[in-house]
Amino acid sequence: MSQFALPLTQKPGREPARIVIGNANEAAIEALSSPSGWPYRTAILSGPPRSGRSLLARWFAAQPGNEAVDDADALDETALFHRWNRAQESGDALLLVTGAERWDIALPDLRSRMGAALPLQIGVPDDAMVAALIESHAAQAGLALGEGALTYLVPRVMRSFAGVETLVAAIDRLSLERKSAATMSLWREALEAVSDAEAGAERQPRLI
Repeated sequence: MSQFALPLTQKPGREPARIVIGNANEAAIEALSSPSGWPYRTAILSGPPRSGRSLLARWFAAQPGNEAVDDADALDETALFHRWNRAQESGDALLLVTGAERWDIALPDLRSRMGAALPLQIGVPDDAMVAALIESHAAQAGLALGEGALTYLVPRVMRSFAGVETLVAAIDRLSLERKSAATMSLWREALEAVSDAEAGAERQPRLI
């Protein structure tokens, strides 16, 4: 498992200076490294919450001749179509980032252009990537997880970027509150707290 540094000014407490590369994102990162082969030099990057979509977009846009649009699905479609045209005229590579499970585009001209773009998907992290993510978040927080933490946590944590981040934050919070090292009893309590919070969120009524 590897990481690469992002040559960007980070927002304190919000985003890591490095991103973990693993099964879920390595194909997307490889494609982002060579946009000259994209159809119309346009790609659409999607993925689950906290998967590093915006971070990768910032890294991509920092390279000469590249442009990235985050939350592209929330923008005015006519304005986005004009932006695509400008990128075609300038020869810039255009990366559009979306967190939507399905991007329904009403404007026919934009829909046809986006249909021709290269789709890039960040998937679900496997065990090796989950372990690397736990280590990365712990290092960012200055948290010493203790011996055997990965062996215990990896099989039990939710297989999602957000789930891993939430778990490490819970361990860190409990460790600070108790003024205690992160031992197995604390790992177990953090897992239970995260599980209870997730169950509570699922029970909340959804507004239609």
